[in-house]
Amino acid sequence: MKTVIYQNKLVNLEQMPRDQYQKMYTAGKNEELSCPECKESVRLHLGITKKPHFFHARTPEKICHTSIEPILEKVEQHFTEQNGFRIPQGRTITEVPKSADLFKETKYIETSIPFKEKACFNLVHDQSYLQHLTENGVQLDTTQAAAVKETEGSLLVLAGAGSGKTRVLTARTAYMLKEKNIDPKSMMLVTFTSKAATEMKARLLSYPQMDRGKINQLITGTFHSIFYRMLLFHQPQKWASEKLLKKEWQRSQILKNAGKELNLSEKEFAYDLALQQIGFWKNSLLRPNEVKPESEWEEKTAFLYKRYEEFKTNEGLFDFDDMLIGCHQLFTSTPALLEQYQNRFHYFLIDEFQDINKVQYELIKLFSEKNKNVCAVGDDDQSIYSFRGSDPSFLLEFEKDFPTALVITLDQNYRSTHEIITSANQVITANKLRRLKKMKAQFTGNHQPLLFFPYDEEEEATMIVTDLQERIANGADPSDFAILYRTNASSRAIFERLASSNLPFKIDQDTEGFYDRHIVRSLLSFLKISLNEDNQAALSDVLPTLFLKQSALQDVKALSILHDCSYLGALLHLKTNHSFQEKKLKKAVQLIRSLKHLKPFNAIETIEKEIGFLDFLKKRGNEASKLERGSDDLRDLKVAANAFDSLEALLMHAEHMSAMIKEVKKLGKHFNNAIALSTIHRAKGLEYSSVYILGVVDGSLPHDFALDSYRNGDFAPLEEERRLLYVAITRAKKQLFLSVLQNRRGKKSHSSRFLTPLKKNIK
Repeated sequence: MKTVIYQNKLVNLEQMPRDQYQKMYTAGKNEELSCPECKESVRLHLGITKKPHFFHARTPEKICHTSIEPILEKVEQHFTEQNGFRIPQGRTITEVPKSADLFKETKYIETSIPFKEKACFNLVHDQSYLQHLTENGVQLDTTQAAAVKETEGSLLVLAGAGSGKTRVLTARTAYMLKEKNIDPKSMMLVTFTSKAATEMKARLLSYPQMDRGKINQLITGTFHSIFYRMLLFHQPQKWASEKLLKKEWQRSQILKNAGKELNLSEKEFAYDLALQQIGFWKNSLLRPNEVKPESEWEEKTAFLYKRYEEFKTNEGLFDFDDMLIGCHQLFTSTPALLEQYQNRFHYFLIDEFQDINKVQYELIKLFSEKNKNVCAVGDDDQSIYSFRGSDPSFLLEFEKDFPTALVITLDQNYRSTHEIITSANQVITANKLRRLKKMKAQFTGNHQPLLFFPYDEEEEATMIVTDLQERIANGADPSDFAILYRTNASSRAIFERLASSNLPFKIDQDTEGFYDRHIVRSLLSFLKISLNEDNQAALSDVLPTLFLKQSALQDVKALSILHDCSYLGALLHLKTNHSFQEKKLKKAVQLIRSLKHLKPFNAIETIEKEIGFLDFLKKRGNEASKLERGSDDLRDLKVAANAFDSLEALLMHAEHMSAMIKEVKKLGKHFNNAIALSTIHRAKGLEYSSVYILGVVDGSLPHDFALDSYRNGDFAPLEEERRLLYVAITRAKKQLFLSVLQNRRGKKSHSSRFLTPLKKNIK
């Protein structure tokens, strides 16, 4: 069905401007579309695998066949007089300009590499403990078994995505305990999360002939938990738990107090990002006097770092990063103590080795200096945490510090179909700095990876939710699906569409709501104060963007009483000792008052260009956040604002979504069978039957900051972005959907350069 009646006019889908599809979809949901023949309510189907089409809302299987001319006669006519003629209104079928975008159909990525079935399991046939494992269902392939049995000397296990590295780590530990009779107290098993350590112990207990007492004697845990126990044992007073700065707000407050020396406003300076940067320096073993700032923002952050460390020293406090740094200082300054631990620990098993940072690596080198029995398990193709100080070079150059190391590659993927793994291989092989390996799938599937081409972010969300509703209605479980994205800001549209659906979904607990983001909140505050000139909270958010300090709020309150006017009106009387600024304030007040007469999109453009919000963003400095740029938030808000006709409607929606995200977080803890919304970083290590990846276009994946670095001669960030896409692809077990936006943040976008190797196979 291609033709409907909308606002008493005939609308033909094939002649509709491409940017109107989402509008028609929304109109259908609101029962504003009807069938020209039977007058029943009609909706627009906007999904992934089927072409857009209108269908009867209550009886989807119903088909009305009517030619255009009879339909025109049935539409109620309205006429206007022009030059003595009566011209009918409401009869024309919407026409599309020849230059307009057409709907781009879904395409599949076909593999040119035939699947070869392999029998990799049940290859272990010996009389060792491995045979007992095999007989009890813990099957190992040839390379996995080799990694398990290689217990002496240094070993690097390159564990590709879905290759069973946890099985190898636990089986190796069990083999060492049972077959080699190694003292569990001499073994250190390091994981990157406490959850992983707990799961490994639980798995060990399920293995045959395992002694619970021995397993409990193993030293297992994260770097922080293991080394903090050492500090607490040797220096209990200095490292008492009550001296730990556990909360981020505590650390932020120390920085904010120090920031007063530089007159840094809490609403202008990104203190959360400064904390992240300080953590990066600390994990790279850079003390305050060793930092070499590369920008004005880093200069300020380096100053705060110095004051932060001084405050902690004076107060006898420490943070999580200090645990590892403190251990490094303790053992490098007391060789005798270090030797005691070197004599105690003979074996080290390090999980997720690609994510290790400098201080962690140096600690392992110190402890293993005598025995060199380090088993490092990781995958350089999944190194995606450079912003936390992780450095894949420790894995890539492992043999430099461990020259006798044996390298075993686990290249069999037991998670994903041949079609998905082939695509992942083609993407990642474009990276230059990597260990050569190619994953091989163990089974083939019925679904080729799929590319779909939404017009923009709004339509992307609609297409995915429609697809999800169809699949779940056909029997799939919500927990089979994950929607992955590069940054949290990219999830706004899909969150909103899911929130208005009846589908259960969950998000990361630390996800910040889009409308709660600093830049978005500041922009919306202009709209709020335009509607209510005495909105004190909104005025407080607006002041920094007008280059006024928070102290001006008290002056504004006093002036409003003195001149019997609103808070906004009081800005007209505010004295700043700068005539130029006072003149700009007067102009800003008039512009803010005019906003309530504009549509949301136009109001935001006025704030951006005429009131000077862009100038504020430039002064604030985007270098403070390479990923979450303020200008990106502004563009995202403009995309969202396009759907609303009034400021009140947009603000009500923003308030509703802010409340909704809190509710979803609260309920998400209790949801097991729910669609997962997650950044790619958070999804690492997880797997789902079907995965949708949002915004696979240049500027999103890879992110703009990586493209900027590449243009300046630094290709490392671009390679990490490619690894991110590889991680996202390899989360999928059976089905993979890649969204290639035609327009992003209001501008024409281009397919991600990472998809180039796949283009020859796109059908």
